[in-house]
Amino acid sequence: MTAVDDRPQAQSRAQMLPEHFEALAATAAREAEGLRLEFLGGKMGVKAVPDGVRQTITMWLLRQCIQQKPQWDLHIGQGLVVASYRKGRAIPDGVLAPVAHFARTAGEWADPDGVLMAVEITSHDYDTNQRDRVEKPRAYAESAIPGYLLIDRDSREVTVYSEPVEGVYRERHTVVFGKNVSLPEPIGIDLDTEPLLDWTEPAKV
Repeated sequence: MTAVDDRPQAQSRAQMLPEHFEALAATAAREAEGLRLEFLGGKMGVKAVPDGVRQTITMWLLRQCIQQKPQWDLHIGQGLVVASYRKGRAIPDGVLAPVAHFARTAGEWADPDGVLMAVEITSHDYDTNQRDRVEKPRAYAESAIPGYLLIDRDSREVTVYSEPVEGVYRERHTVVFGKNVSLPEPIGIDLDTEPLLDWTEPAKV
């Protein structure tokens, strides 16, 4: 689940073309309720169904964004065409963009131009480390999305990625749950992560 590019080695690894993936993903969504597929790094993966904690965290973040930046919306479940070569398909847990940004152009897989921030909340599944901590930061940076917010339930940390340059976020700032964190411009939102302590369990030693 990483961004695909046009280099020969990337093409040789690809399981299918993006248009074939889109047709398969549409069929899966119709046939199996709640099943969402992603296509990153030339490989197809399953987007985890949100559990109660992830939904609670998402709604907490949505309220923070609306209160501080009412001119923006946090879209839930909006698919994005990602990576510099625009051959990846990702479904962030949240997509921060101006109000009505997707009204005319969204579709199931929207162009990332104009998106301010992508949000991921980790799941307790086998590939969350590779997907959320490695592949998606790269894909979102390659797509020039200004910010990536990772809420890591396993490590109980929040990481803010910013300043995408040549496919890499140059800045990365991590705080433990309970600390305040600022999302830099153009986002400009301050988060008090204290509530996250009540919704997650300490990692087992």
